[in-house]
Amino acid sequence: MTSKTYQNSDGFFGHPKGLSTLFFTEMWERMSYYGMRALLVLFMTASLQKEGLAFTVAAATAIYGLYTGAVYFLGLPGGWIADRLIGGQRAIFYGGIIIMCGHIVLAIPNDGTFFIGLILVASGTGLLKPNISALVGHLYAPDDVRRDSGYALYYMGINIGSVLGYTVCGYFGEDIGWHWGFGAAAVGMALGLVQYRKTIHNLGDASQLPENPMAPERAKTAWRVIGALVLATALVTGLALADVFTINPVVVAQYVAVAFSLMFFVYYGFIYFGGGLTAAEKKKLWALFFVCLASACFWSGFEQAGSSLNLFGRDYTDRIIGSFQFPASWFQNANPLFIILLSPFFAALWVNLGKRMVSPSYSMKCAIGLIIMASGFIVMFFAAQYAASGLKVAPYWLVATYFLHTVGELCLSPVALSAISKLSPRRFAGQMMGVFVLTYSIGNIISGLLAGNFDPNNIEQLPNLYLQISLFSIGIGIVIALLSLKSKIWEQGGEATSPAPEGEAKTA
Repeated sequence: MTSKTYQNSDGFFGHPKGLSTLFFTEMWERMSYYGMRALLVLFMTASLQKEGLAFTVAAATAIYGLYTGAVYFLGLPGGWIADRLIGGQRAIFYGGIIIMCGHIVLAIPNDGTFFIGLILVASGTGLLKPNISALVGHLYAPDDVRRDSGYALYYMGINIGSVLGYTVCGYFGEDIGWHWGFGAAAVGMALGLVQYRKTIHNLGDASQLPENPMAPERAKTAWRVIGALVLATALVTGLALADVFTINPVVVAQYVAVAFSLMFFVYYGFIYFGGGLTAAEKKKLWALFFVCLASACFWSGFEQAGSSLNLFGRDYTDRIIGSFQFPASWFQNANPLFIILLSPFFAALWVNLGKRMVSPSYSMKCAIGLIIMASGFIVMFFAAQYAASGLKVAPYWLVATYFLHTVGELCLSPVALSAISKLSPRRFAGQMMGVFVLTYSIGNIISGLLAGNFDPNNIEQLPNLYLQISLFSIGIGIVIALLSLKSKIWEQGGEATSPAPEGEAKTA
C-alpha cells in the first residue's frame, strides 16, 4: 500500500486543489463520451444519402448495447490495472489518450474504421472512468467531512459535461456532418487532457503509484497477458473488417448478455456458498440480490434514451422552433438538467424521511425507482399512438418521459450503490462492487436488444413495444416491492461498517 499525503488546502470551493483538476478532466471526458454516444444510433441508421452507415435498427441498437455494456465491463480490468500496475494518475492520462484517439478515428470519414474507433473509446473509458472516480476519494482523509460535498461538486461536473456533449456534438453531428460531431468529441477530450497535465501537480501523490503493486516478475507476466489480449482483439477486428468472417451484432449481443448474466450468477453464488459467510451475511446477500435485479431491469429501460427514444425524437417528434429544427440528440439534455435540478431535493428527501422514522428498505426504494422509470414508457405508449396515426408529436412527450426516467434514476442509482457498501460482507466489498457493475452491462446490452424491435417501417408496432417494456418493468418492480417486506428484515441482520462508495448518477 502506498503512503498518501492528504490535501487540506481550500483550493476549489473549500476543497483540495486536486478536485478542480479531476472536475474539469471528468467534465471534458463526459462531454466527449455522451456527445459521441448520442450520435451513435442516429449515424448508424442514417441512409447512405445522409452519409450514414444504413444499418438496420436491430443491428445498430445491438452494437450500441454492446458498446455501452463494454464500457462498464471494461472498468473492472481498468481498475485492476491502476491498482496493481500503473497507479490511478497514469491510468487516467493513458485512458484519456486512448479515448481521444478513438474519437479521432471516428472523425475520419471512412466507414471501415468505425468499429476500431468504438473499441478504442470503450477501452479508454474503461481505464479512465473508474480510476478518476476513485481518485476523488483519495484526496481526502478517511474522516474528512468534506468528502460527500466534494463528490457532489464532482458529479456536477459530470452533468455539465453531459449537457456540453449533447449540445455541441449533437449540433455538429446532425446539422453539419456526423464526423464533425465525432471530431468535436475528440477536441473535448483533448482539452481535458491538456488541463489534466497542466494541473496534475494539484493531485500530489494521491494514487501516483499502484495501491497494491505486483511483484516485478508477476507484473511482466500481467503485461504479456494484456498484450496478448490486445493483439487478439486487433486480429479479430482486422479479420472481420477484411470480410474473412461475418459478425452478426444481434447474435453477439444475445450471447454476451447470457455470458455476463452467467458471470453474475456464478460469482454471486461463489461468494454466497464459498465465502464462509455467517447466516446474517447470507440474508443480506439475498436482500442485495433484489437490488441487483432491479438495477439490471432499470438500465435496460433507461438506456433506451440513446436508442429507441433517440430514433423517436428524430423521426416522429416535431423539433421545429420558428425556422430552426433542433437536433434530435438535444432531447437527451433533459436528463442531466433534471439531475442538476432534482438532486438536492432527493438528498433532502431521504434525510427528512429518516427523521420521521420512515425508512424504506433498499429493495423498496429501488422498486419505486424502477416503477417510476417504467411509467415513462406509458407516456411513450400514448405518444407512439399519435405517431402511428401519422402525426408528429410535441416535444413535451419525450421531455416528460425523461423527467420520469430521471426521477427513477435518482431513486435507484445512489441507493443501489449505498446498498452494495452496507450489505456486502466487508471482506468481499470490492468484489461485490465489481459483480454489481455487471448489472449495468447486462442492462445496457438487453436495452440494445429491446430497441432492436423498433421498426421505422412498422410504426404501428411501436406502442406495443413501449407498453411491453413498461408492463414488464412495473411487474418486476411490484414483485421486488412485495419481497422487500421480507428483505428489510434481512437487511437489518447486522450493520456493515465499510464506507459507502460514491457513484455517478448515470453511468455514466
